[in-house]
Amino acid sequence: MNGPRLARALAAPAPGWTTAADAVVVGSGIAGLTAALELRTRVPRVLLVTKGELSSGSTVWAQGGIAAALHPEDTPDAHLTDTLTAGGGLSDPDAVRVLVTEGPDRVRELVARGTTFDLGPDGGIALTREGGHRADRIAHAGGDATGREISRALVAQIDAVRHDPGIEVIENALVLDVLTGEPGAGGPGSGGRPPVAGVTLHVRGAGTRDGVGAALAPVVVLATGGVGQVFRSSTNPPGATGDGIAAALRAGAAVGDLEFVQFHPTVLWRGLGAKGQQPLISEAVRGEGALLLDVDGVRFMPAEHELAELAPRDVVAHAIVRRTAATGADHVLLDARHLGAAFLRRRFPSITARLAGHGIDWTEEPVPVAPAQHYHSGGVVTDARGRTDVPGLYAVGEVACTGVHGANRLASNSLLEGLVFAHRAARDVARRYDDGELRHAPDPVARPGGTGLVAAPARSRVQRATSDGAGPVRSAESLARAAADLAAVRTDAHRASDVVADPQAAEWETTNVHHVATALVHAAALRTESRGGHFRTDFPAPDAAWQRRVALALDEDGALAEAVPAVAR
Repeated sequence: MNGPRLARALAAPAPGWTTAADAVVVGSGIAGLTAALELRTRVPRVLLVTKGELSSGSTVWAQGGIAAALHPEDTPDAHLTDTLTAGGGLSDPDAVRVLVTEGPDRVRELVARGTTFDLGPDGGIALTREGGHRADRIAHAGGDATGREISRALVAQIDAVRHDPGIEVIENALVLDVLTGEPGAGGPGSGGRPPVAGVTLHVRGAGTRDGVGAALAPVVVLATGGVGQVFRSSTNPPGATGDGIAAALRAGAAVGDLEFVQFHPTVLWRGLGAKGQQPLISEAVRGEGALLLDVDGVRFMPAEHELAELAPRDVVAHAIVRRTAATGADHVLLDARHLGAAFLRRRFPSITARLAGHGIDWTEEPVPVAPAQHYHSGGVVTDARGRTDVPGLYAVGEVACTGVHGANRLASNSLLEGLVFAHRAARDVARRYDDGELRHAPDPVARPGGTGLVAAPARSRVQRATSDGAGPVRSAESLARAAADLAAVRTDAHRASDVVADPQAAEWETTNVHHVATALVHAAALRTESRGGHFRTDFPAPDAAWQRRVALALDEDGALAEAVPAVAR
């Protein structure tokens, strides 16, 4: 059954300038930076495009660490087992095996690239444990600043080669759409599908308000991060507006597992009116022994799961939702006082400072916490090389759906996934370039289906609809209400005389938010069971008939429909 209709392109001015490259990488988190660094010495010209400054990727917000079987008593097979368990039966075992077997070498390469991890007494990388892991395999840096340290090291590597003619960095650039060519122009192996021809992008502050240009290339690697701003409250930065998923959808790519949204259990509760990016209290805090209490001081997780506070995140988040409903409270409490003030300040300096900024001394008092959107397990469907079913289009990191996470991401597997699969995607592009498969970008052509634009003020309405209808707890009624609210949003604002909207950054981002929200709600309505990060009160148990991926794509008229991706397992 076909779903709602979406535009096949953003309403935007014609490009006022053009550049060309052999590969365009979009995003500057761990996945984008790794892909760009790997491609730089393997193809003649790489263009790295980032929405903000080079150091502003989502990776900098990662507190907990990066998971890998680095301990002599740990094994990739044990890591695989924990990952499959967390994935709720939907993880692709082959993709997970790639992750866990290649992960240790990729982490060691991070060290070679300048990343300084915290060390243990023996001088090796210190390893800790987080929820869902049955071994100490989480490497961290700066206590709770792992992402910031990894980003620093990789950005330094890019800065060192900025003047290399083989790489160009464009900062403060929002990618609007993935350009595609005529069907069949991708050559043998493309299946007659329209291939990538590059991207359109808007460079902010480049002389005109629009600053729209085109970067032509036979390869585009999307590494645009998550979808946090689709929800009213999230740990994601403001730039996480789902740009990559939306652009890939409009270009004809299949997206999968969109319904599986990870709500982090322990996000600082700042009141019912809080919105936007919220302070995260890392899972590593519970890994060190912090306890979850309800507002009556009762520890409730031992009765919920054998791993208690270290149960997979979906289990903890749902337990908190049930506990708050039972107590009539809006939050629970994270109690770390017994760990000691000196330890908390040394191990978690960033969290300590952030809480102090909100007037909380967690060495003396429990911290009020509640679940908030944190990570998206779904994304653009890829194979183990990062290829999507649009010839020349790759996706890596959180924007991708590799099959690793399934219904629920295991803690600290996200940085590792971005690292491992960005490396694999870059190597695949390089091989195809050497084999002569990738030569010149095809000429871009307009896609059928029309253009769209959503007015910036509508973002709060979209976020409210998604949060209320597709939050941690869902139902057919809540999802139908959300779908109706999203359908009522004016998506042709550039043609309506009574709507104030012009093609510009806020409108383009809001359109992306609306497109992703619409697809996510549709996928959640299709899956009539509960599994991992998708919980429905009307179908509270897993159903073996749904042990499969829900994949969606747009037809030529822009209607969402279930799809069988060419790269699907």
